Amino acid sequence: MGAGQEATADSVGEVGAASPPTQRVVKVLELLSRHPTDRLSLARIVREAGLSRATAHAVLTQLTADGWTVRDDDGCYGIGLRLLTVARRAEAAFPLRRTAAPHLRALFERTGDPVFLAERDGDSIVVTEVVGNPSAGWIRTGRRLPLAPPVCREFVAWAPEPARQAWLATADPVHRDRLALVLAEIRARGYSVERLVDDSTPMLEVLAGLRDSPITAALRAQLGSVITELITIDYLPDELGPENAVVTLAAPVRDAGGAVVAAVVSCPDTRLSAAALSELGSATVAAADRISAL
Repeated sequence: MGAGQEATADSVGEVGAASPPTQRVVKVLELLSRHPTDRLSLARIVREAGLSRATAHAVLTQLTADGWTVRDDDGCYGIGLRLLTVARRAEAAFPLRRTAAPHLRALFERTGDPVFLAERDGDSIVVTEVVGNPSAGWIRTGRRLPLAPPVCREFVAWAPEPARQAWLATADPVHRDRLALVLAEIRARGYSVERLVDDSTPMLEVLAGLRDSPITAALRAQLGSVITELITIDYLPDELGPENAVVTLAAPVRDAGGAVVAAVVSCPDTRLSAAALSELGSATVAAADRISAL
């Protein structure tokens, strides 16, 4: 690959980014943090972070000089003490993830499906712990999602009626009646199910990435409408068949007052029978209840 081609490769995925140099640093740190006990070669970092060799080398040289990363005698890189120190301090902002982690691992070992913890932070949801390797690219620690229809239903289903109505009022009018029925069904069975129209996952991920980029409010609203059209919102009882597409299944974690503060999310991303879906739902709810009791 020539120098011109390398520069082009660096720019892929950074169109509209507020600070491409910062994004490159974040890519490298995120990659290394996913392999905390490993040492990654420069070639692997170049490949998996999508950077040119020259850019990756420059980023790593500075990070290593500042103690964020370390470089061994073979020229491979890992996370440094400074990054570990910051990570430990940051954990204080999300104490639930520490107490939830063993229960997430137990659920993963029982079902074989990747699982993550999503915590509420104001009007957003933050992914704070991931166990396994979810197939959806958006599922990663630190990912933030708006608490907006039609997603994050498990955070709203048990809310007081005025809060549910306020949430429904922000939904596409076409979907409000269905969402109201779905919220009632989630309360009855104890968990939400995310399913997608066949073959829409790649398009949905691209659209979601664009929506999260620095764009105008009008364009973000239009993208939200397109995303909504790709989503078949949950399952109602009479819609379950011999095989049911299940991307994620989420059960609520409550605080001492009963408010939903987080969710345990299983990620089968496959087709399940009604019985298998119910079994996974029961296991996920049980894990969420154990975390709630801590």
